[in-house]
Amino acid sequence: MAKDTKEKILTKALELFSRKGYEGTNINELMGSVGLVKSAMYRHFNSKEEIWNALLDRLIAYYEERFGSAENLPPVPESPEELLAMTMRMVNFTVHDETVVMTRKLLTIEQYRDERARKLATKHFLTGLTEMFSHVFSGMMEKGLLRRENPELLAFSYTAPISALIHLCDREPDRTDDALDRIEAFARLFIQTYRA
Repeated sequence: MAKDTKEKILTKALELFSRKGYEGTNINELMGSVGLVKSAMYRHFNSKEEIWNALLDRLIAYYEERFGSAENLPPVPESPEELLAMTMRMVNFTVHDETVVMTRKLLTIEQYRDERARKLATKHFLTGLTEMFSHVFSGMMEKGLLRRENPELLAFSYTAPISALIHLCDREPDRTDDALDRIEAFARLFIQTYRA
């Protein structure tokens, strides 16, 4: 029961923090949204800051397990078509998975307040994607599927426009279908340009 309550608190914390920010959400509101009074929080967490850190830990594990990380790299595609399919699977996951969407919004809001959020935002929006696709492109170059180029620069030039369009989906959800079409068109052009 205590574990379930703890999970409910973290789930509501993500929902509220991703909309109102950490400082814009008070403990009474958070506990009330779970059906508890403020004093009940202390049975599960010592402070709002402890909730924040537990939430970030939970989100890191969730993202890395489902999307990948430097320690959990995707397999190198066997063809340019597989690269396109893998890209669109990853994009669809990150655009449609509600936890990932709220995480991205949370990191966007909190990166200017919290050092840990800042580092996670940089990792998830830039460096982690570059590392992941550097690995993918290096492997594809070794297999003779892509032209020999600097894999890190290639990965950056591939992921930056895709990341920008994903953020557009967060800001303007009514443009999601158009953004997904543009991402697919961009990925096809990129593959056509760099295939061996």
